[in-house]
Amino acid sequence: MGSEGRGGWVYIMADRYRGATYVGVTADLATRIHQHGTGGGSAHCAKYSLNRLVWAERGDDMLACIAHEKRMKRWRREWKFDLIERGNPEWRDLSATLVG
Repeated sequence: MGSEGRGGWVYIMADRYRGATYVGVTADLATRIHQHGTGGGSAHCAKYSLNRLVWAERGDDMLACIAHEKRMKRWRREWKFDLIERGNPEWRDLSATLVG
């Protein structure tokens, strides 16, 4: 089965409230968040200590998730902030809630 048959996650990592952000996509959110937390997974996340999962959305189609991630990477910072704050106004780390 190809990647289009599996679901995925689009997510945003941050270092603090309204700080630096990273938009990513993955098929396995728990593994990816662990990678970010241990300095792996993304040079950008490691460089800026982006270890707080502040937003995530599950999708049924990985290709659609990848397309959504690419669109979000082109968004203005304020648009990302607005998206995060609709569901997570305090910018809490959601990793325990979403990935256990």
